[in-house]
Amino acid sequence: MPYVAPFVLRRLSASWDVHVIDQENFDEVLAAKGCLWTLWHGRMIAGLPHHDGYPFKVLVSPSKDGDLMDTLLPKFGMSVIRGSSSRTGARALRQMLRSLRGGGIVVVTPDGPRGPRHSGSAGVVWLARATGYPILPCGFVAEPAWRVNSWDAFTIPKWRSKLAVVYEKPIYVNRNATDEELKLAHEQFRSALLAAERRGFQYLGVQPDWPEEDLEEHWFPYAGEQAEGGA
Repeated sequence: MPYVAPFVLRRLSASWDVHVIDQENFDEVLAAKGCLWTLWHGRMIAGLPHHDGYPFKVLVSPSKDGDLMDTLLPKFGMSVIRGSSSRTGARALRQMLRSLRGGGIVVVTPDGPRGPRHSGSAGVVWLARATGYPILPCGFVAEPAWRVNSWDAFTIPKWRSKLAVVYEKPIYVNRNATDEELKLAHEQFRSALLAAERRGFQYLGVQPDWPEEDLEEHWFPYAGEQAEGGA
């Protein structure tokens, strides 16, 4: 399956009708040289072909689920950082910092690799404060699409699917931010990720594929965690 996936994805994506919303926000972080690019775990496949050839570094968990991305991402010009908060976290953090300082873009899924879906790890805002690099929240919405029966409702756009790619405004976290300010930045970050998806669904004229009542249940307030997340 891992070796067939790139071919199948390229064939599918060639038929997709992609609409980009607020491209200028993406252009801003490219010009900034160094960025934490974020999306929900279940949208990775939807966002991958549109960014073919961008040399992103993607945080991928050292798990069987991560093995597929380890094979797939290099076929689209991206490279993998294997690690998470619970396993090989320090090594992954060093790789992320090297990439950011070199002007690279590091991709993190804040609800990965274990979920719950659309829960928001505080690791991204902690890393933004520690490094001074901006966060770019992104939304990827597809209709029609297959949705896997998994914790993240992993989304695979169908043949001739219509896609909305939404870039929210970059979020900058002051390097001298207090814990209270970091808590507010964490809430702003998760709200921006959810807003990106809502805007995408609205653009396509369909309802979100997640129940609104689940969001509060799965919301993890900032509690001083350090970097985590990953595909």
